[in-house]
Amino acid sequence: MTDPNKPDDQNLDDEWAAAMSEQEGDATPSEEEDPWAAAMAEQAAAEEAEGDDAPAADSGTAAQPASDSVFQPLEEGQDKAVPRDLEMIMDIPVKLTVELGRTKLTIKQLLELAQGSVIELEGLAGEPMDILINGYLIAQGEVVVVDDKYGIRITEIITPSERVQKLNR
Repeated sequence: MTDPNKPDDQNLDDEWAAAMSEQEGDATPSEEEDPWAAAMAEQAAAEEAEGDDAPAADSGTAAQPASDSVFQPLEEGQDKAVPRDLEMIMDIPVKLTVELGRTKLTIKQLLELAQGSVIELEGLAGEPMDILINGYLIAQGEVVVVDDKYGIRITEIITPSERVQKLNR
């Protein structure tokens, strides 16, 4: 190329042809470039060794059965439940909330509230209260007073299927 602003098409074609021929000269595939060929050759060698019922020449390439040290054998009398290590989650804080009841208000009703106003809740008197952990219903209970402090006595633990039904309320 003599002038970069006006490339000669013939010179450009010659340069491309030279570059392509250099790449073609280096195009001898090695095992690194073609891992599939190496894997196929290894598989064929393993199949040949299996067909001869003779041990493979290279023990590193043939599959070997796992020993009892790798996988423990299953026994009939063995307990199926494995004790779980819960120690690592014991110090995680959770938020427990006891819900007395709920209601819906309009903004107008909210602005009309004053000290001494009574808000009617959906829950009935004597009805068990919902116990929520991080916002998820897990149990129900009743209010108790112990040494002038409120508490809650758990009366029922919610099963997973009941939790799904309660979410639809």
